[in-house]
Amino acid sequence: MTEFSMSTQNMYFGNAEQQLNGGLSVAVPGELAGLYFMWQRYGSLPWRWLVKPAIILADKGFIVRRYLANAISMNSEKILADEGLRQIFAPRGSLLKAGDVCFRKALAKTLKSIAVNGPDTFYQGPVGEKFVTDVRRAGGILTMEDLRNYKVKIREPIVTKVQGLTIYAMPPPSAGGACLAMVLNILSSYPNPLEAVKGPRGLHRTVEAIKHAFALRMRLGDPDFVDISNVLSLMLNVTYAAKLQKLINDSRTFPPAYYTADRLNQLEDHGTSHLNIVDQERNVISMTSTINYAFGAKVASKSTGILMNNEMGDFSLPSTNPGTPMMNFIQPHKRPLSSMVPSIILKDGQFLAALGGSGGIKIITTVIQVFIDSFWKNYSPLESVVRPRLHHQLIPNVLNYENWTTVGGELIDEPNDVLEYLKSRGHSLAASSPGGISQLIKQTLCKPEASFHLSKQERFCLTAVSDLRKDGFPAAY
Repeated sequence: MTEFSMSTQNMYFGNAEQQLNGGLSVAVPGELAGLYFMWQRYGSLPWRWLVKPAIILADKGFIVRRYLANAISMNSEKILADEGLRQIFAPRGSLLKAGDVCFRKALAKTLKSIAVNGPDTFYQGPVGEKFVTDVRRAGGILTMEDLRNYKVKIREPIVTKVQGLTIYAMPPPSAGGACLAMVLNILSSYPNPLEAVKGPRGLHRTVEAIKHAFALRMRLGDPDFVDISNVLSLMLNVTYAAKLQKLINDSRTFPPAYYTADRLNQLEDHGTSHLNIVDQERNVISMTSTINYAFGAKVASKSTGILMNNEMGDFSLPSTNPGTPMMNFIQPHKRPLSSMVPSIILKDGQFLAALGGSGGIKIITTVIQVFIDSFWKNYSPLESVVRPRLHHQLIPNVLNYENWTTVGGELIDEPNDVLEYLKSRGHSLAASSPGGISQLIKQTLCKPEASFHLSKQERFCLTAVSDLRKDGFPAAY
């Protein structure tokens, strides 16, 4: 998503609430343009075939699962206050509950138009005009010119090579790929990295490496608008990572000033959804999308059925606070800083895994820990995803640990011996619920004894895991 042409740094001065709720929080949607671009470059099926399943779901309805029902309940006041959201999530006056059927009739009509006419119906045509009208009625200043001027950006991925694996991850304006690379390079600087990350001491070391990465995170931004070349080069430098590894003390942690002199406040981005897809030819997609908060701007476009994003909330605002990161200030057509880490992992040039997460700022720490658990500690894909996780973002100087029960009744909690160890190292602990959400697909050689006449697809197995924290489940066709 990008900022619109009429945006300014001070547009929310005196009313920060408008950055998160209502039409003024809506940025230019880009997901449709991105999907169509990828189809044009790599697709083989007709575009309309790809849109059809979404049309059926929207038109015929889908069962509300427990996680969605819980989100509806938690946002009940905002949902009931907006006519568009009420039509979707409280169509008969009362909020939908788990097991109910949710219909998206207006969205189905929009998707039918997109199936026939492609994204032009949104970015240059009648669907976009309706959407812009609804955004402006909700207090926004989005224009058709903003939609017409939206451009898909292709950027070189962050490439990291550690322990025989090659990781391709998202570059800035996401900080995720750079933070993942930096943490793994720091931990790889130990004489025996696979041993270094084991046990409570390994978790302490991982947290310390994460704090070093978050010390530089807020110096990143949209490279089309701010010069991040020096800080990005530093974050990817293995020699610098080795120096930081020497600063990790197994006996104690330190206050934020030990890791950075800048003390920039961390951007608390939210939300996102992540999916991994692998086909029989081993074409791979790792994709993270977002409307930011749950239910976005808390407004739905009645005419199109589209939930409005509140992506403007991912920009930093000018402040008298010296910790305000200027690199992420609002500018027309700028993309905000994020924490997304869609990743594809290769071994010996062959596909090994697709990994990513959701949960805003916790995505980074989630993907780091799932990667380490799966590829360095050799937990199964399921164990790697469901194990309890820690989160530290340097500022505030608090180490969050999971201690909660999911909507499905599963208890996720960090063992007491781990917590006592971390506390003894000086970490300030706080229980949280939940950690970030992760999705993982991993390929393994399931028939090593197979004869030479079997295809690669027949000799290799795919294991897909979707995080129970978000009531997810994998699907295969």
